[in-house]
Amino acid sequence: MKTVAIIQARMSSSRLPGKIFQDIAGKPMLSRVVERAEAADVFDEIVIATSVDPSDDVVETFCSSEGHTFFRGSLNDVLERYAQAAAAVHADVIVRLTGDCPLLDPIVIRTIVKTFEPEKYDYVSNVIRRTYPKGLDTEVFSRNTLIMTHENARLPEEREHVTKYIHAHPELFRIHDVTQERDLSLFRWTVDVPEDLAFVRAVYDALGNRIFGQEEILTLLEKRPDIQNINADIHNS
Repeated sequence: MKTVAIIQARMSSSRLPGKIFQDIAGKPMLSRVVERAEAADVFDEIVIATSVDPSDDVVETFCSSEGHTFFRGSLNDVLERYAQAAAAVHADVIVRLTGDCPLLDPIVIRTIVKTFEPEKYDYVSNVIRRTYPKGLDTEVFSRNTLIMTHENARLPEEREHVTKYIHAHPELFRIHDVTQERDLSLFRWTVDVPEDLAFVRAVYDALGNRIFGQEEILTLLEKRPDIQNINADIHNS
């Protein structure tokens, strides 16, 4: 059974264009996401799924130079892009990650991937009943679940947001939520706007150029509320 992380990444983000290549402690954001996925040590392959739009030629160039597997598909039909990418690498289990989450915790990724059992679940994540900070998002689903979703999702938002159809139809899928005792859902560790980028850079500046996780970040923020306040006015959606 082949487990593949598919990291969606494109240059044309509406709120912060080109964010995936913003520098974070000497490396592009996308590199930070990849290295954290690799550190989870649960994937047979990691694929960067970008679009065929000319603006994403730079993503292909980056992947080729860094030796990362990549796939190019539809710009706006991200669900189709995922389905085609998964088929191209013969994935049995797909793990959805996004290129704007440079604080992904390998331990959290590993926990969610290990929780997924195809005979019990169709979809496992920490994003529906959220107790983890936004930015540690990890979603796991089977190839059959992705195929079914791709064949049946019709609404534009269901095509743009890969798992929205699954969330909307719990009667069709065996869904399992991974939660933690402490509710940290109000924390915002993803990058959508300049304030988010400044926050992430401050965390890396404080904790160093290495793989650190949720608990170390929380300890830092308790000591340094000034860092927490950088993007405190940006609300999770």
